[in-house]
Amino acid sequence: MSYCVWQGRPFLTSPFFPSPRLWVGVEDAHMNTIPIYLKVQPCMTLATLKDMVFLHYGFPPGIQQWVVGQRLPRDHETLQYHGIQRDGDVAYLYLRSAKAAKLRKDTFRQEHERRQLEELGIDGGVLLPRGSQEVATAPPDIVDAEGQAETPAASPLAPNPKVGWQCPVCTFINKPTWPGCEMCCAERPKDYATPEGYQPDQEEQVRLQKEEEAMKQYEQAKEQRKHANYQQLLQLDGQSLVLSEAVVECPICFVTLEPGEGVTLRECLHSFCKDCLKGTILNSQEPEVRCPYIDQKYSCPGQLLEREIKALLSPAEYQRFLDLGISVAENRSLSSYHCKTTDCRGWCFFEDDVNEFKCPVCEKKNCLLCKAIHENMNCKEYQDDLKLRAENDQSARQTTEMLMKMVQSGDAMYCPVCQIIIQKKDGCDWILCTVCRTEICWVTKGPRWGPAGSGDTSGGCRCRLNGAPCHPNCHNCH
Repeated sequence: MSYCVWQGRPFLTSPFFPSPRLWVGVEDAHMNTIPIYLKVQPCMTLATLKDMVFLHYGFPPGIQQWVVGQRLPRDHETLQYHGIQRDGDVAYLYLRSAKAAKLRKDTFRQEHERRQLEELGIDGGVLLPRGSQEVATAPPDIVDAEGQAETPAASPLAPNPKVGWQCPVCTFINKPTWPGCEMCCAERPKDYATPEGYQPDQEEQVRLQKEEEAMKQYEQAKEQRKHANYQQLLQLDGQSLVLSEAVVECPICFVTLEPGEGVTLRECLHSFCKDCLKGTILNSQEPEVRCPYIDQKYSCPGQLLEREIKALLSPAEYQRFLDLGISVAENRSLSSYHCKTTDCRGWCFFEDDVNEFKCPVCEKKNCLLCKAIHENMNCKEYQDDLKLRAENDQSARQTTEMLMKMVQSGDAMYCPVCQIIIQKKDGCDWILCTVCRTEICWVTKGPRWGPAGSGDTSGGCRCRLNGAPCHPNCHNCH
């Protein structure tokens, strides 16, 4: 049976009144909190508690800052004074850095040695520094009863040399293979290297084996995750539409869409409801449908992909969308020609040296010069037949009138040799009559060469002769 004195009154402690276990939350400068339990007596002062933590955990009293019951206790105050009486009572220990506490290594070592010796009941002793290879000074010989000197046994206070790295924060000597300090969790110095020939003890071998197994599990999980991501990408690539995975709000109709209800565009990652995207496609006058996202500061330049458009529309709606795109492309091109067969949808882009177009839809051969289909007849025969039929055939009369208007407006001309009507499709001012094969200058409406044919500069348009163009409107390209 023993007594502790608190505020002048005895406090009974005995085996029948066990020491309460104090729950302590330990927090360092990096905000890492670790819970520990300490067996304490209510009559202990805060100074005694600091010494106990220093002895068992290596944290000097100078870096300890205790908080008990939202108060900062002073060293001479007891735990019971602050309400510590039962199991599970709570206190908090904050550890300051050695730099902030102005703690020096030599002061820390001396204080730690002194408290270790006091715990062992030895006063005035000296411990060698940890890791030191020096041998403690032997005590004086003891003389036995016969006057013979006896050599005392080796002092148990002389520590064995310890291999490892010294923590730069708390100076604890850690085992060579430990990546961090066992006491304060500080990182191992980057320039430290495990000594050659060092054999880890059983505890280190177990830890290293666990680390190796953990690394293998990590690499295995990493590979599994990569494979799963790859399979997910393959699955998404095979889908026409990418459905939203989270709850989103359509920026057009402001309807809240649950996961799987919205559509995320592949090109810009904006999400919409299906009805708004479908309406955007059907109301578009362009063959390329832009993303409908727009706000006060930004208009998305992204476009819907072809497979997204096809998945959002019905087959009939998709066919009309394709027809609209083809029609827009045809109307906007200066080098386009539509097949003259009634209700035929075939058309083409032509080049300057092409005079015929065989429609891939109806397989009829179109004359690009006459803008008509005249099978089994050349251009002259067709135009002569057109003049004969113009008296009785209204369609032929309309075609003849159209050709005459083109000649009058300068969009067509008579061949200076065979007198058939020739139209210039595009390109340079050099054209070739398809009937008599005469080379013609479009700007002068006359032959390109003289009577002797190609290369005869005695007649014709005489273009670029002595460096002069044949006409003020000549494009110098023939």
